[in-house]
Amino acid sequence: MDTTTIDFDLVVELFLLLLIGIGPKIALVPFLEATAGLDAATKGLVIRKMLTTATVVAVLLVLFGELLTRLLHFSTGALAVAGGIVLLIIAVAMVLGLGDGSKAHAKVTETDPMRLAVFPLSIPYLLNPVGIVVLVTISAEAGSVGRLGLVIGLLALVLAIDVVVFRWANKVSERLDESRMLVTEKVFGFLLAALAVQLVLTGLDSVGVIHLVDH
Repeated sequence: MDTTTIDFDLVVELFLLLLIGIGPKIALVPFLEATAGLDAATKGLVIRKMLTTATVVAVLLVLFGELLTRLLHFSTGALAVAGGIVLLIIAVAMVLGLGDGSKAHAKVTETDPMRLAVFPLSIPYLLNPVGIVVLVTISAEAGSVGRLGLVIGLLALVLAIDVVVFRWANKVSERLDESRMLVTEKVFGFLLAALAVQLVLTGLDSVGVIHLVDH
């Protein structure tokens, strides 16, 4: 991803990456499962905590991502490999159904809903490995305040979409077709697995372990 120049293609690419990285799709089904036994008011508090946590962490990554790479001595390529591996684990769990919805419903009564809002709903489901990789990479390679401003603007747009989707889901959760939601989760999980592999390949190419041929 070339962030040295700002053009329409870059804006669209960044928006789509942020929509995957901090958008509602990965977190929506886990949110519905984890909050199934809660009343509407508590669900609203969970949504607010989840979105607030993801927003704060995302902004911090944009502002201090470059500093983190220097202090912790890792490259954006290494981050991409690590992010790809973690995302692949999440994708495999989505596809194979390693999570048991009934157990999740039972645990929600034993766990503080606000803790669930932070982990795992906010991180790593809402702000997932793709989002972390993208935000830190942009922070490290943006090179100007204008580009960082563009990213923050796109991030605000994606978060606004999150607010709309999760509030809608909160209001109509009892009428959502669970089987259809599960099917879309499986399909999207498979696509995420492909994205995870691509992240690993891109990271390996960035650090010089392999060389990807551009088509």
